[in-house]
Parts: sequence; structure tokens; C-alpha cells
Amino acid sequence: MSLLQVQNVSRHFGSLIAVNGVTLTVEPGELRAVIGPNGAGKTTFFNLISGFFPPTAGKILFAGQDITALPPHKRVIMGMARTFQITEIFPELNVRENLRIPVEIASGLRLRPWLSKSADARIRERVAELMELGGLTEKADRLVGELSHGDQRATEIMMSLALRPRLLLLDEPTAGMGDQETYDISRLIRRLHKDQGLTIVLIEHDMRVVFNLADRIMVLAEGAVLAEGTPDDIANSEVVQAAYLGKAAA
Repeated sequence: MSLLQVQNVSRHFGSLIAVNGVTLTVEPGELRAVIGPNGAGKTTFFNLISGFFPPTAGKILFAGQDITALPPHKRVIMGMARTFQITEIFPELNVRENLRIPVEIASGLRLRPWLSKSADARIRERVAELMELGGLTEKADRLVGELSHGDQRATEIMMSLALRPRLLLLDEPTAGMGDQETYDISRLIRRLHKDQGLTIVLIEHDMRVVFNLADRIMVLAEGAVLAEGTPDDIANSEVVQAAYLGKAAA
């Protein structure tokens, strides 16, 4: 069974058609990339998948269930997590505290005034696992607001993983980063995909990241699907070269 099925989905804002009849199927364990120029409708498309906007038309299925009308928090409960273009962290808390919050929520311990020793130990263990996975162990006690942009992004991704998602949506995970930070975040995404077996859909402008990570790529232009295929298919597509990659078609 496909994990995610987006069926002929559109979103209109008055006379503006931001997403126009887009269809996407993601299988368990895949890493899919969505690319396209600014204004192509990529983030709006993510907002439809994650429930922040209802579609004007079309249907969205997650693990075979129709989630078209479900609010975002219920999609999270089902196993969908997302990061945003602007990193969403608690800058005044340290790394360990940032991760502990979603771990407690995922453990069903939110708003508990006190925890048993065994529950606290399980939470500490899970936080330690996430810090190790994200390469953040040595920064555990540092305020997240003082970290580099790359480490802040890694913290945000680990916060999303605290919820143990089946599908992770990453919206421009390397935006604003230098070469080393981009490399580090790309390695983290690869570990999550290959080692953890996580299904990932990402929006990304850096073509080095896209072509090195993605199993398949969907290209959006003016809200519609311009092309879809393997990295080789997209790299060799004359339509994509002319319309997006800036190369003259042969």
C-alpha cells in the first residue's frame, strides 16, 4: 500500500490558482523531492499535504485513509511530521530541552505535573538517542538560539522525529546554509532515509542536494506538474532544462 497518495489536488486563492491538479504517490521508504522555481506552488502543496490548507479540489490519502478533511494535529497523530522554511525551535531553551518537549508529547505525558523515575528515564534515553542521531550530543546543554543555522535545523528535524513519524516532510532543509552546513544536513537526511528507513518528501532549491538524495523528483511550475521521474530522467529532460534548469533545449 502506498504511504501517501495525492490525487488531482488543486488550491485556489480567489482567482489565483496556486496548485493545479497535482498528483503524487509516495511508497514506504522512498525519498521524494519536489523542485521548481519560486512561486511554483511547492510550499502550498506541502500545506495541503500537512493539513494547513484544505484543497479546493482533489483528495489526499495517508496509509490508505482519506485525510483530505483532517486537521494538522490529527495527521501528526497518524504519523506525519513536517519542518518549515523558517526553522521552528525554542531558541531560549537548550538542545536537550527542545527535544524533551516533543518526546514527552509523543509519550503521552504532556501536562503531567510529575513523572515517575521509570518514565523520566525512558524520556532521557529517547532524548539521548535523538541527540546522537542528529549529531547534537556535544551541544546538549547549549541554548539553541546560540547554535549555527545548521545545528538549529538539525534540532528541528530531531524534534520532528521525536513524534516517530512514518512520513517526514522537509521544506527547504538547507535554505540559507553554506557548503559545510548543507553537506552536514544532507548527510543527516541520508542517514534518516537509509539507516532509519524513514519515508521523506522534501522541497529543495539546491540541486546538488536533490540529485544526490532523491529516488524520484517532481518538478512544479506555475502550480502544475511539469515533469516527474528519476534524477537521471529530470537531468536529461529538455522540458525541465528549458523551463527550470535554465539550459537551452537541444
